[in-house]
Amino acid sequence: MTHPGLQTAMAHCGLIAILRGITPADAAATARELYAAGFRLIEVPLNSPEPFASIRAMRDALPADCLVGAGTVLDPADVARVKDAGGEIIVMPHSDPAVIRAAKAAGLASSPGVATPTEAYAALAAGADVLKMFPAEQLGPVVLKAWRAVLRPPVALVPVGGITPDNLSTYAQAGASGFGLGSALYKPGQTAAETGQRAREFVAAWQRAYPAQETQA
Repeated sequence: MTHPGLQTAMAHCGLIAILRGITPADAAATARELYAAGFRLIEVPLNSPEPFASIRAMRDALPADCLVGAGTVLDPADVARVKDAGGEIIVMPHSDPAVIRAAKAAGLASSPGVATPTEAYAALAAGADVLKMFPAEQLGPVVLKAWRAVLRPPVALVPVGGITPDNLSTYAQAGASGFGLGSALYKPGQTAAETGQRAREFVAAWQRAYPAQETQA
């Protein structure tokens, strides 16, 4: 992990909020609730309504130590649009080196999705900061533990897909560096207060799994 802002945010709390389907009208309030719960990493997938407007609203509403970025980034051309909106992280479901290189050239952090060690090493060679293990339901803690034997820290492995407060600790024991949280944290139309409550449940699970990295909201 080479991006200093991302490194600091992950050290504070390695939970990444994936707000697929959020609208600009709800973006700022939801982001503030997440920040208050202890989150320092928020992602707006680009297949959400007006994602760049939501990224900008969050960036304007949050302190600088909370990084906002885009998910489901498939086209290198979208990297510049994310940066223009105030985004600092490029998250992908796949591992296209062209998108990774575009993110790094723009000074943004890159988190490509990988499902095999071959993809993982290729992504690192292209400049990835964090490896998104996706989908985590398919890979599971057993695969994560096997990867950890060859992908040693400081390489960050972040399972995404199906993570809940109840199963988070199993992945933590297998060597996860952090987690991307989707529908178990946020669903479209959910109130900011409800998202905040779910966020606090996840932060509590994180603190139980990583007691040496206790999060301060």
